[in-house]
Amino acid sequence: MRGLTRAAKRAGEMAFNAGGGAVNWFPGHMAAASRAIRDRLKLADLVIEVRDARIPLSSANEDLQPVLAAKRRILALNKKDLANPNIMNLLGLAELKLKEAISKEPTLLIMVVGVPNVGKSALINSIHRIATSRFPVHDKNKRATVGPLPGVTQDIAGYKIASQPSIYVLDTPGVLVPSIPDMETGLKLALTGAVKDSAVGEERIAKYLLSLLNIRKTPLHWERLVHRRDELHEETCSRNENDSRDSLRRRRCLNNADALYVQDLVTDVQRTLCSTCLDFTGNTEEESELESLIDMQLAALRKVFRIPHKPFDETHGPTSKKLLTLFRSGKLGPFILDDLPDEQ
Repeated sequence: MRGLTRAAKRAGEMAFNAGGGAVNWFPGHMAAASRAIRDRLKLADLVIEVRDARIPLSSANEDLQPVLAAKRRILALNKKDLANPNIMNLLGLAELKLKEAISKEPTLLIMVVGVPNVGKSALINSIHRIATSRFPVHDKNKRATVGPLPGVTQDIAGYKIASQPSIYVLDTPGVLVPSIPDMETGLKLALTGAVKDSAVGEERIAKYLLSLLNIRKTPLHWERLVHRRDELHEETCSRNENDSRDSLRRRRCLNNADALYVQDLVTDVQRTLCSTCLDFTGNTEEESELESLIDMQLAALRKVFRIPHKPFDETHGPTSKKLLTLFRSGKLGPFILDDLPDEQ
């Protein structure tokens, strides 16, 4: 894991970050939200701290850790494999803790905390569904509002999820620390969606992602797709000769297709990143040459995404946005960006 740490640190220190301008990690509303969370924490019987499984260390709010350590707490790693089946495991543990707490207290107040866009509200709604199936509810209860971008929850909101016993949940706004200690941590949070893209810049985040992939040599693991492309091309051409109306031509022959299926697109992105790595003759240990490779990859991906090239426009905003969407939706595969201790 130490090799991955060096990779992330090196990627975070590259020149494109220094030239990207200052980043406001801590917008004004977070200061008020942090104070409100601290006040409410004193009243909570149980705290669920939600972190992103891709960055289990970087997504911890270090300012709140001393307060959280003194509370009865569940640490929930959400977005494992960017799928929801893991939520059922979280709910099983939450239900066990709830039963323990209910046996001691007739009324239970649960507080859910975490950085922005880590899945707090979605987890609350899942707990709500489980609670209503276990405990009677007499009134129609509200659901927490969820969304794909950070900042959906602006204020602390309370929900009653069960009666007899009475169980209340407080959904809190996602908050970061006032000062993120290093650019590497900040870029990890931005890459996983905890910081709005507009605050950092989509191209800056995409370049960080590509630098990580190239330093870890991840695209080379997709080399089989380069050979698979040739096999598919031969297979498609053979079938097209026999039947020009074959549906496979519409799906696989990308030159003539009207639309790309998502999996076709993902495969083409992986293949393109691998091909550019294999064709690159420079030394990626040198920062300037690694940046040249990244620029080549973004230019190649522009064609994959079918984004028209505008004269005198050398930026990669639309390409970066599409690449980040694929990463965040898990289409490029699962990734752990933090350095985790080796198992003893």
